[in-house]
Formats: sequence, C-alpha cells, structure tokens
Amino acid sequence: MPASLTPAALPSGSPRHESPLCTLRIGDVPAPLSGHLPMGSGEGAATPITADSRKLSRAGVPWLPVTGEFHFSRYPAAEWREELLKIRAGGIDTVAAYLFWNQHEEERGALCFEGDLDVRRFFGLCAELGLYVVPRIGPWAHGECRNGGFPDWVLEADCTPRTDDPAYLALVEPYFARLAHELRGLSHDMGGPVVAVQIENELYDQPGHLSTLRSLAERAGIRAPLWTATGWGAADIPADVLLPLYGGYPEAFWEDAHDGWARDMRRHYFFTPIRDDHAIGADLRSSAPAGSGPDDRRYPYATCELGGGMAVAYHRRPLIPAADVSALALAKLGSGSVWQGYYLYHGCSQRLGQALPNQESHDTGYPNDLPAVSYDFQAPLGEYGQVRPSFHALRLQHLLIRDSGTAIADMPLHLPERRPEGLDDRHTLRWSVRSDGRTGFLFVNNHQPHETLPDHHGVRFRIESEDRTWTLPEAAVTVPTGAHFVWPLGYAVGAGLVLDWATAQPVARLDADGVPVVVFAATAGVTPRFALPAGSVVTGPAHARTDDGLTVVTVPEPGCGDLVTIDGPRGPVHLLVLSEEQALTAQVVPVGGVDRLVLCEEPVLADAGELRVHTSRPELDIAVLTLADSADPGLLMSGPGVGPPRTEGAFTRWNLTTATAAGGNRRDLAVRCVRAEAVAPPARTGGSRRRASAPRDEDFDDAAVYRIDIPDDLVDAAAEQLVRLSCTGDVARAYAAGRLVADHFWYGPEWEIGLRRVPRDGAGRRLEIRVLPAPQDAEVHVDDSVRADYEAGRGHARVDRAELLTVHRISLTTAVTRG
Repeated sequence: MPASLTPAALPSGSPRHESPLCTLRIGDVPAPLSGHLPMGSGEGAATPITADSRKLSRAGVPWLPVTGEFHFSRYPAAEWREELLKIRAGGIDTVAAYLFWNQHEEERGALCFEGDLDVRRFFGLCAELGLYVVPRIGPWAHGECRNGGFPDWVLEADCTPRTDDPAYLALVEPYFARLAHELRGLSHDMGGPVVAVQIENELYDQPGHLSTLRSLAERAGIRAPLWTATGWGAADIPADVLLPLYGGYPEAFWEDAHDGWARDMRRHYFFTPIRDDHAIGADLRSSAPAGSGPDDRRYPYATCELGGGMAVAYHRRPLIPAADVSALALAKLGSGSVWQGYYLYHGCSQRLGQALPNQESHDTGYPNDLPAVSYDFQAPLGEYGQVRPSFHALRLQHLLIRDSGTAIADMPLHLPERRPEGLDDRHTLRWSVRSDGRTGFLFVNNHQPHETLPDHHGVRFRIESEDRTWTLPEAAVTVPTGAHFVWPLGYAVGAGLVLDWATAQPVARLDADGVPVVVFAATAGVTPRFALPAGSVVTGPAHARTDDGLTVVTVPEPGCGDLVTIDGPRGPVHLLVLSEEQALTAQVVPVGGVDRLVLCEEPVLADAGELRVHTSRPELDIAVLTLADSADPGLLMSGPGVGPPRTEGAFTRWNLTTATAAGGNRRDLAVRCVRAEAVAPPARTGGSRRRASAPRDEDFDDAAVYRIDIPDDLVDAAAEQLVRLSCTGDVARAYAAGRLVADHFWYGPEWEIGLRRVPRDGAGRRLEIRVLPAPQDAEVHVDDSVRADYEAGRGHARVDRAELLTVHRISLTTAVTRG
C-alpha cells in the first residue's frame, strides 16, 4: 500500500489480540411478508420483477441487483457506449441516473432531450448491452447540481416547491409528461430496461407529497415494476408505497473542515441491522431527524448510495483509497443488503453548456462550493473513464454476487453473540453470517479508513443452526489488519459435491467441457482450506487430511498452476484458487461463445463477439482458463501486438505489446511559464454554513499562468489520452480556445484532463493552466497523509510537470479450435 494511503497505525506496544471462539446461533428464519407492496410486474411480463419484505425476485427467482450511478448528461454522448461496456465489465447489471430538471428545461417551456441530454438514446444503449436502468426523476434531485436540479424559474415561481402546493404540482406535471414521452415503451414489463423509478431525493417530512409524485408520474405514463425513494435521515416515507433505499459513504465532503475523519462514517464498517444513516445530506437539514424512519420489517434492505468514492468541496477534500470503498460495500452486503447501489460508479463533469453555472455552490445558497467542472468523485471509473483500483476491488465482490447472489438475496442477517460495543471499538472482530440455516456465507471486515484495526490471532468460528453446525477452520488462523472477505458455508460446487466450508472467497462456478470448475480467491494471510465430505479423493497440488469427520484440503500455493481435482458423487470437479493479487484481475468474459475466467490487469470488454482492452501499459498479459495442454490451447486470439500463446497450468496466456517506437505511452510535455507571479485571493466564506469559499472567476486574472502545447503528431484519435499534471497550489483551472475545460481543487493525486475535451487550436491543442495559491487563513481540510504537502505549497502556485498518457483501445478476436 502506498505510504500516502496507509491508515493510522495502532499505538506502539498495542496488545496482541487473541480472539476467543467466535460463536453465532442462527435462529428461526421467518417467512417474508408478501403481497403488501403495491408494485411489481403486471401480468404478461416475460420476466416479472417483484418485491417482498426480504428480497427482490426476477422470474420467481431471488435477484440481487448491482447498480452503478452514471450521469449520462454530464458525459459526452459519443462515449456513452464504451463507458457502459466498462461499467458492465465491472459487474454492474443496472445503471442509475439522475434526470436533472434544470438541464432539460433551464428556460421554462424550452425542453431539450437531444445530444448529451438524450435520455431515450442512453437508456436504449443500456438495453442493447443488457443493462437495466433506474431513472431518478426528481423533480428535486441534488447530485451536487445547481438548486438540486431545480430550474431557477421554479424557485422564482409563486409556489412552495417539494410540497403538494397545486401551483408547484402544475409546474411538475408537464415536465413529468415529457419524461413519460421520452421513456415510452422502455419499462421492463414492455421489454425495456427500466426496472425502477426513484421519486424525489432526501425528502424527509412530506410522505403525502411523495405519494402524490408517484401518482403524478404514473398518470403521466411513466411505468416501472418498482418505485423507490431515499430512506436515510429517518425519512417519513409513505407506508407500503415506495421502497426506501439507503446509503453510506467512507467520508463526507459536506462536513465542516475539521481535522480527522467524519465520525459518523465509522458506522459503515460494522455489521449491523441498522440501515439508516443520519449523516447523508445532514448539511441541508435545519434540525436532526426526529422520527424513526421506515419500518424495516416491511421492506427489503436496498441501497442506492454506497460511496464509490467521494467528491471534493473547496473546504473539505477527502482522499479515498480503494479498500475504504470495498470494505464498506462488503459490510453492507454482510449486513443484509439485497440491492448494492453505488454513487458514483462513474465520474463525470458538470455541464458547461448551460446559461448558468450548473454546480452546487455558495452563490446558489448551498453549504458547499464544488468545482465548476470536475465531478470525478474518485469513482471506480473516473471523470474521463479512468479505471481505478476500487473498480477491481468491487468487481471481486460482484463476481461473488454473480455466482451466489440468488442464494444470498434470500438469506437474512445473523449477528454473533459478541459484537463491538460502539463506534470506537477497534478490538472486537467484526463479522456476520447470512444464512437460511442450511447454507450460508460468513462475512468478516477488518478494515476501516484512517484508523488501523489490529491483527486478530487465534480466530475460529462456530455457527449453529437447527439443521447443522459449522466449526471453521479446523485450526485457528490470524485475520490480518485490512482484510475483508466472505467464506462459504454448505457451498455446492457441482457434480453433487458440497463443501462444508472454505477459508477462501467464491469467485465463479464455470463449466469446462462438462466438468465443473470452481474458482476461489485466497484471503490475505490465510492459507486456503476446503472441508469436503469424508473420504473425498483429491489429486493435484494440495494436501488432504481427515479432521472431525471431514476431508480438509489445503492449497498451500494459490495461483495459476495445475488445478486440484476432487472426485464428486457424479464425477470430477476442478478447483482453482487464485492468489489475492490474481483475484483482483479476475473477470468472467464470454470468449468463443462460452463464459470463461480471464485474468488481466485491465478490464476486458466484450462487445458483439469482439474483445477490447483499454491500457496505457507498454505490455499486458491476458490469461484465459482453457484447461489446455501446450500442444493445443483450444483457443486462438489475434489483434494488434498480440504474441503467440503460451501455456501456464490450466491457462493459456497471450502477451500484448502496445508501446510505439516513438516514445511509448507516456510522453513528457513541455510546460512554458507565461507568468510565475500569483496573488492569493482573500479568504472568503459563504453558503448557509459559512464555510470557506472557492476563488471567483475574477481571481484567476491574478493566477500563475502556464502553457502546454500538444502538437498533432502526439495526438492519437483512436486512443484515449490524458494530460497528467503535477501542480503546487490550491486551485487550478485549464482553458482551451478561450473557454474553461477542466478544474482541480488540490487534494493529493495528480490532476488528469481528458484530451478529447480539449478543442483543436491551430496545429494542435493548447492548454492554458492557471494556478492560485491558498489564502493563508482559509479553513480547508485535506487528508492527513497529504497535509504536509498542502501546507508546504501555501504561497506557491506552479505547474511542476506535465505528461501525455496514451490509453490504447486494443481490439481482439478469438476463435475456438476444439470443442
């Protein structure tokens, strides 16, 4: 882990933590309530979607959707399809998107649903790629948008917004009618992608109005099996009318600029039946929540805003490592979530083509000043489509859901007898079980941001139900700091063979010429062990011994070598255990018409029979599980820079070379200083909470100015290219051809600008970078790991270095050479 991302260490001399036997009793699992929610597919739907108090179902089978938020209106339409392919490659099956009213109807009566605002085209692309859609139609949305998405003319009208004031509803009704026109025929029940519609956002005390909005939308012609609303903040949701959806973030830009972690975010790293989070949107409430919120006994635990990262505001600029994102997501899944929804999953940019600035700001009365352009959110996929470490970390969990989501969705939460005593308990092991009493999954989280959790030594679990007891592992293990994982209980691997338990996380169950192949990911610091029925015959690179009536198989060296083969009751089963590092490259991709395990450090996009890889690496390996021998791998792969196949254990591996002879994929760019002197703007405060304000447009007249020219011979129109900048200072803006194209509040990482957003100017592209130093008295929070660098930069404003990073798009074709 990079030093800048290392969490705070435990005090020197901290005691060794020996865990007693971790015990849990699975009680009765009552049947869920059903038939009380006025939603679900109508008769005649090909794959009906329904909801009861525990789960969602699709075609009568429990369904655990994985949703990623992507604001199509904040991203160039020409690039939507490729980004949706990336989203799908991350294991997302449903895309959520706000529909911001002020983008579609900034001027009253002048509606726009064209270009980057073409919602129908975007949803059609989702359908084409097999992705479901959840439009969040508002009318008030938030999403760090100006007025929460309200057009200015709505706020200027003689009405009370976000209530049943007839004057307000008269403004909403024609807008909903136009949305219904754009969404016509796109409901899931009509063969379209729309599976749910969210009404409003963060409305806490108007249950009648939420009911009215659903009725208004349905009367307008908007159709969906499911209807939702955000439930956090003890929201008063109309009973049995809307599904309450919840969230949780690793940090909070909406907190004040105090030192340290936003305290309430700690709760998201514990396993708990508590769904609510009073912290989200707290800066927009005038008082603390007073009610009890929705009755959780009546609704499945569904989420829509699990933090895929975090935005930066001027006054507070969190830094979010990948583990903070993946551990939070796992804690929610292990707490009973049956709908994993991320905000944001794909970063974007604020719209610059509006008549008025479109971001949340002090000038519009909001507590926070957001960048005028960047809404990157440190998301798994960045503002320009960059693939982040959190993308790989979450994908591993999504592979588990792809493999076992049907089972997990119908399994309630069970908590151990000994639990953490509060948010500050860093010493009690955090774990839970989801189980129906016969099978299940054990969840462990030993990570939280900023504050290191200790190694837990001597860990064993005992889980009892009416039907059976699991005791695992057969010998105590150490759960290291930072580890977060899922282990299966009573897990069927194929050919009639059922694992009693395993100390590795399920990744996929595949078929290889009729033989089941089960893939696991090793857990950090724990030797993979698999408990099989007594007398199981095992061959391959593993050790087997009998323990407590079970055959316990140990795989001492996880990796891509030979498979372990187990003789099941109805034939052999192949077992593959990937190392922790390899598992982060694992993906299941259709290759040659068959879902295959692929290992690659970049996402492999499957598009109409073609494979595509985006990479800036000079060399890249792609390994496909083929169970091949060296004489005949059974699969051909061809494309630019693809080398000959080579065999590694059960895998066939190809090397891709992408670097060009003229300088490779990284090229230093000349930075010319036009003006070195810069004047720090005055320290200002603003907004409803009087927080530090961002510099104004006119302040950049006194900024340090640098110029970067990118000649045409460095531009690769077929690739994605990023200008990567190292800057010293507080705030920077990039201009091209006289207009603002990008901006940056310094918070540690280098600043990246997508070259496709930079218009051509003469014989190439020219960027003018303006950098301002920090006001001496501005109260700004940055992460402790970069605070010293930020303070050292006070009084300075400069561009230290620039490079051009080329991300090639490599198209690959495959052909199967044997059946």
